[in-house]
Amino acid sequence: MGSVRFLDIAATSAAVSSTSGRKAKIELLADALRRLEPDEITAGAAFLAGELRQRQTGVGYAALRDLPPPAAEPSLTVAAVDTAIAEISVVAGAGSQARRRELIGALFAAATADEQRLLVGLFGGELRQGAQAGLLAEAVAAAAAVPAVAVRRALLLCGDLKQVASAALTGGAAALAEIHLRVGTPLSPMLASSAPDVAAALLATGAPAVVDTKLDGIRIQVHRSGDEVAVFTRSLDDITARLPGVVSAVKALPLRSAVLDGEAMGLGPDGRPLPFQETSSRAATRGKSDISLVPYFFDVLHLDGVDLLDEPGRVRWAALADALPASLIVGRHTVSSEEEAAAAFAAALAAGQEGVVVKAPDAPYDVGRRGAAWVKVKPRHTLDLVVLAVEWGHGRRRGWLSNLHLGARDPSTGGFVMLGKTFKGLTDELLRWQTERFKELAVDDNGWVVRVRPEQVVEVAFDGVQTSPRYPGGVALRFARVLRYREDKSAHEADTIETVRALQGSGHS
Repeated sequence: MGSVRFLDIAATSAAVSSTSGRKAKIELLADALRRLEPDEITAGAAFLAGELRQRQTGVGYAALRDLPPPAAEPSLTVAAVDTAIAEISVVAGAGSQARRRELIGALFAAATADEQRLLVGLFGGELRQGAQAGLLAEAVAAAAAVPAVAVRRALLLCGDLKQVASAALTGGAAALAEIHLRVGTPLSPMLASSAPDVAAALLATGAPAVVDTKLDGIRIQVHRSGDEVAVFTRSLDDITARLPGVVSAVKALPLRSAVLDGEAMGLGPDGRPLPFQETSSRAATRGKSDISLVPYFFDVLHLDGVDLLDEPGRVRWAALADALPASLIVGRHTVSSEEEAAAAFAAALAAGQEGVVVKAPDAPYDVGRRGAAWVKVKPRHTLDLVVLAVEWGHGRRRGWLSNLHLGARDPSTGGFVMLGKTFKGLTDELLRWQTERFKELAVDDNGWVVRVRPEQVVEVAFDGVQTSPRYPGGVALRFARVLRYREDKSAHEADTIETVRALQGSGHS
């Protein structure tokens, strides 16, 4: 059994949140990681990242209300806490609620006040932040004395910080180098940055460039090995069972193994794309739906035993065109001028699509990164923001959670900056959905404003960005309205305050 006290993890976690400097935070985390025994690294790294090793525990906000008084003396180790949580997470069947309450009571009774605070945060998901994972990757590199770039690459290839921490701290750089793309294990997708028009996009990518139609679907990554096919979302959740149409299309291809990147989209009877809300609700519903979602691919990361991640786009796209029929590939044009790019953009909109993505043909597949190699252009301003709080409605909306407080991500603090409020664009269906959703995420309700955990991403359209002394970021959105909720995005993928300020300066305010 390992010997690190859970109290030390709680103290490190508290020190990291009260320290402002990035370097100091990394040093604190690295110091805690160095002290973990080999059998505690997985759980300890998860706790430091603000996560539990177990994805589902069955413990909600309500179960953490009536907790026993804290213990006077610390007795818990990292391994003991991990074992207790593992036991809680597998409770099932008759009497499971009472049994779970009993186990939670026993764990919290053994915890000191500081340890209880950390446990509540871990169970409630309040400590999960993209920034924290980024810091932890740097801390793993420092603790294991390996290059940070090796840790980041391994992390992006296997998607599991706990596995990477364990490899780095027990086997160093050699163990990290053994982490390859594995067919069947999803990797963080390459992301596109945004530009207000195709001219700005071409400035970023250079010309000639490739212009892909941007489908209003859900991002999918499909892995095939022999007759096994698995489908993952952009947040790496397995949705194979929900997309039978995608599975059968990929199973029919004449190849042995592949990792494909694309979109799944619902088509109406007229062959035009269905609205995103319909596509995403079908993907979120278990079981077969009346309209099958069809895959369209735009990249290939592995084909028949060969990894293509580090090849330039043109090599990957040629391999894709050889391996798949044209009907399964997104609309794609090579352009050498702004006029040609503008024509491709107009054609995509005329076909009912969302816009285009302009891509640099020389760039490798940059796993998990949002760079200048892929740039999306849409016909209106939209941002993916995080809901920080919601107000109870009045009049016709009495009893519903209505007015949303919107925040942009601030990478320098790991927090969020409020940009304004909106209740525009909400249908009755969305009001119903968001009322249930924000009750689940609530951390405080004063009868008027409900503060929520900053986890839910919402896509808003707006007319411009204006200077505003009312909000801490000094800017506010003009005429923000809700387009849709993005259940396929996590809060650390939301747009940043820098992106918002750049829009203010680009003549769109």
